[in-house]
Amino acid sequence: MHWPTYQASKVLQHSGVIAYPTETVWGLGCDPWDPAALQRIVSIKKRDQHKGLILVAGNIGQFDFLLNEINEQQRAKLESLWPGPYTFLVPHKNRVQPLVHGRFSTVAIRVSPHPRVQALCKYFGGPIVSTSANYSGQPTVRSAVQARRVLGHELDFILDGPVGLFPGPSHIIDLASGRQLR
Repeated sequence: MHWPTYQASKVLQHSGVIAYPTETVWGLGCDPWDPAALQRIVSIKKRDQHKGLILVAGNIGQFDFLLNEINEQQRAKLESLWPGPYTFLVPHKNRVQPLVHGRFSTVAIRVSPHPRVQALCKYFGGPIVSTSANYSGQPTVRSAVQARRVLGHELDFILDGPVGLFPGPSHIIDLASGRQLR
């Protein structure tokens, strides 16, 4: 067990907001079913609450509640690209909190290849919020030192570790149409 990752998962379980490394950039995370924690993330980032947030998981099974109605081809596409830096938009059918899906009928989900993210989701018991660790419109944070300097006073925990080797934020793809949005 990686003790700091376990500690971070406990902070999430108690309505906390954390910063952590992902495969692409540093992320801010919280419990995606906790409305107060979600509101804190939106407030910390100074983000429009209608934009929605990304969910990240350690394995595809943690998204079964969202993926149980997709077809075999769509499932095969996800399995061929995950874990990886690919975020997919899938119908949420009101299975996630409004601040997670924003004004959209879809929710953005990703299975991370980053070992800290995988362990964090395992200890937490499911997917967590993963939004870039920065104020909206500002450059993304690339290290624990930057996270402390820029956002530290607003966070409950910073999970140290290296960012993965993928440059830039994840690709965002609509699963139904195949259209890449980012």
